[in-house]
Parts: sequence; C-alpha cells; structure tokens
Amino acid sequence: MPTVSAHVALTLARHVDHVFGVMGNGNAHVLDALERSSDVQFTAVRHEAGGVVAADAHHRACGRIAAATSTYGAGFTNTLTALAEAVQAKVPLLLVVGDEPTSGPRPWDVDQIALASAVGARTYTVGRTDAAATTVIAIEHALTYRVPTVLAVPYDVARLEVGPVPEVPGPHAPSPIAPTGEYAEGTVGEMARALGAAQRPLLLAGRGAWLADAGGALGELADATGAVTATTSLGRSIFPRPEYDLGVAGGWGAEGAMDLVRQADVAVVFGASLNQFTMRFGELFAPGTRLFQVDVAPAATHPHVGGYVRGDAALVARALTEHLTGAGHEPGRWRESVPVRDLCAYHPGEDLAPDGRLDPRSVAVRIGELLPQDRVVVSDGGHFIGWANMYWPVASPDRMIMVGTAFQSIGLGWPSVLGAALARPGSTVVLTTGDGGGLMALSDLESAVRVAGGSGLAVVWNDAAYGAEVNLYGLQGLALPPMLIPQVDFAALAGGVGAEGVVVRTLADLDRLETWAAEPAEERPFLVLDCRVSGGVVAPYQEEIIRVNS
Repeated sequence: MPTVSAHVALTLARHVDHVFGVMGNGNAHVLDALERSSDVQFTAVRHEAGGVVAADAHHRACGRIAAATSTYGAGFTNTLTALAEAVQAKVPLLLVVGDEPTSGPRPWDVDQIALASAVGARTYTVGRTDAAATTVIAIEHALTYRVPTVLAVPYDVARLEVGPVPEVPGPHAPSPIAPTGEYAEGTVGEMARALGAAQRPLLLAGRGAWLADAGGALGELADATGAVTATTSLGRSIFPRPEYDLGVAGGWGAEGAMDLVRQADVAVVFGASLNQFTMRFGELFAPGTRLFQVDVAPAATHPHVGGYVRGDAALVARALTEHLTGAGHEPGRWRESVPVRDLCAYHPGEDLAPDGRLDPRSVAVRIGELLPQDRVVVSDGGHFIGWANMYWPVASPDRMIMVGTAFQSIGLGWPSVLGAALARPGSTVVLTTGDGGGLMALSDLESAVRVAGGSGLAVVWNDAAYGAEVNLYGLQGLALPPMLIPQVDFAALAGGVGAEGVVVRTLADLDRLETWAAEPAEERPFLVLDCRVSGGVVAPYQEEIIRVNS
C-alpha cells in the first residue's frame, strides 16, 4: 500500500521533471518512490548545498519549478547558504527534507522550521492524511510568491501506509499584475507623455521583464519612442534590436556606453530592482534624468525614481505603446545617431600583466572568440565575475546564470553546471569560477563532470588569492596572508574525476579550447581551463567598489 512518502513523491512528479540532492535517512523513502514509480529524473550531487544550487540553476535555465531534496539535521543545515541565495533571487523552488518525528526531537535534531524561516523560506509539514494536498500547497506557495519552500516529512510519518494517492487540484499560477486604479493609470499616462516629449529616451530592462515575457513588447516600445536600450546583468539580450542596445548597465558596462546613459533625459526601467551595482552606487543616471520604474514590488526600489507603476512589464510596455501610437507620436532619431558598437567596446587587455601572469581581460577576449555560440554561462561569485559578463555575450537572460550573486556568496559554481546542463541538453555549459570558490565547491566537481560530460567546460580564474578581498582590504593595508591561497593545480584535480585539465599560462595554451569546441560533444571530455591570471588587473566594477569604500 502507498506510504506518505509515496504520496509526496508521486504528487511532486506531476509537476516537476528533475530532482537534485543527496540521499539519507530522512528522504530515503521519498527517493525510493520517485525511482520506482515515476518518470522524474533524480540527479545525485555530493553536497546538499549542491542539490539546491543545481535545482536553482535548472529553474533559471528553463523556467520550470525547481526541486531538491536532503535528509534531516546536518543534511538540511548544509543547504542553508544555497537556500538563502534562492530566496534572495526569488526562485520558486521546493526542497523536500526529512524532519524530526512527531513524537518530539531526538538529540541530533534542530529546529528546521526556524532555520528555514531565518533565511526567508516557509515550511509545510506533511501529515498522515494530507501529504498529497500539502505537497501541492507547498508548490503553489513557491510559484505564487517566487520563493523557495520547504516540504518536511517527519521521520515517523514517512513510512505510514495511507492508501492510494488522491486526486488533488494542481497548483494555481498567479496572473500578471495589471496597473489598476485612477492613480496607476494616470502614472502610465504621465510616463507615455514623458517618453513622447523626450529627446534622448532610454529603456532599461531586468530579469523581471524576462520573467514577464516582455521582450517583444519592450522592443515595440523602443521602436515607438526611438529609445536606446540597456539591461541589467540578468536581463541581457532581452531587447530584439541589438544595434541599439548598450548592453549591461552598471559596473559591467563599457565606459562609453555608461557615459551615453547619463545623456538620457527620460529613462524607464522595467523589472529591475536598481541595486547598487546596476546604479553604479547612484551614478548611473545624471541628475537631470527623469526616471520611471515599472515593477511588481510594492513600491519603487531606488530613491532616484520619480514615477512608479506596479505592474507586469509586458502589460505596461504595451499600454505605453498604445498611448504613444494613439497620440500619433513619431519616434525620435537619437538612437540612429549613436555609435553603439564603438561605445560598447571593452579594454582588450595585454598578453601578460606586469607580474608575468596572464591578463584576465585578454584571456576573456580569447575565450569569448572560441566558445560555441550555443552556450549557457554559469557563474560562481568572486572578483572574476565581471570578465564573463563583459566579454562573453549570451543570446538571452536565461543563458547567463549567476547562482550566488544575490546573496553575495562564493562556492556555488560547480553544482550550477549540472542544473543548467540538464535544462539545456543541446547547449555547451560554461562555468566561470575563481580558485577560492572553486575549492569551496570542490565536492561537486565530480557531479559537474559526470552530468555535463563533453557539453561542459570550466574556466578557473586562478590568481592564488581571494581577489576581491585583496583588491579592497589589501589596498587598505590589512594583512595579506589570510587573503592568499597556495597555488592549486585545478587541471590535475579535474583529471582525477575524468575531465581533461589544461594549465593556461599563455594565450597559446587556449588553443586546446579551439580544438575541443570543434569536436562532437559526445566524443570529447569535460574541459577545465586552469587560467593562471594576475591578481593585479582590477575589474572596473571592483574599482567602483574600492572607490565607494575608500
């Protein structure tokens, strides 16, 4: 007879196709039911944080709800950093975990509900009679609020036999938020009039616009206004006219492009939180720029915003276009006079830095030339994070995945690879990671190689240091030894788990990437490029941080 665990597993299987995690006492029966009685693919990782990270990356790459699992106690506490990242990034994710028995905690149990709540995740606990319904409720909560949700299975309930799995209604997905009320409608009209009168209009879009599937609507609005466009790092390539797009705004933007942004007289931001990095610590827009924001947050998210509309990016963009076309507005010609290609150029770097190690800019340029066009880039956190964002363009926002950025974490890179690889099996998945984060996540190097195989590639920016800390605190005179890492041979580590590793000391050493990219994915190994780069070349975004904190 089916058990409570089977009710959880089989109900979950109606709504997800992949689950990531580590098996233990607390989730063994759920995984048994998934394996024996469903088509859901379970992918094992080697650290519980990696299960949540892989599920998170899977969602970001394909849009489907994420699912991960761990055991209770230490297995659950191992997930907390990754869970906090998913909360900050607003990822709808279900984490199925074991929990203490209903009879009371054992000596090794912890208050998992309190721990999940502390990082912003709600917990739903299944019972003997409501496991299927509670599973759907947890999924609906994750989808409605775009937040990770924990589904707890008490240890003494997991094996109880409870009969056939009942039919329960599926989760309800929330409808797009439309601007409602006289004030909101009036603000939309005000935005349309401002865009209509603008001489130098600019549209900026973020991940929220991508989630709203607003690319087409934003393209029509840009054409209707003659606006130059730009994006956040998580909204890149959402606008359909690249010839008028300035690329990523903020510290990862090209200096010429950011100078042009400051010339805008009216700017409308769609689905972007306007964090300190996008806003260049308040200096992205000039004081005279009239700034509007469209988002689903309850209120404007930056003090520079002068007009705010709460609503779905696509709905509001279409409403603005209708206002303009209804008024007979003709688009301006500003964007046609702008040399976008020249303004978006980055510094090409030198072959070698003064210390004799590679200049990471020239390495990034060369790798960008050699990477397959059909690629998904997954990024760990660290000083190096700017190089991929500046030099490796991707085709759409769901192809640049940065698990860790929202929570300012490092060490989540390797498990991101398998989530993205399973979400996009035909694409090359490229990991960009530092030596610090790469070592922290090393347990799932094996997972990345096992799952991605010849579709996977890792670039390790190996500067033998925690580069961000050296650039900030080392320059302030703090002791350097805690910021340094003994030189690690990532190429050798890669070989130990079946990958091919290449130590890159010169640009010529990257020729292996060229031959690798030409081979069929099913015939080539996972490739790890151990790039011995200089820590003396500071990324522009890091220079902004240094300036603000000095």
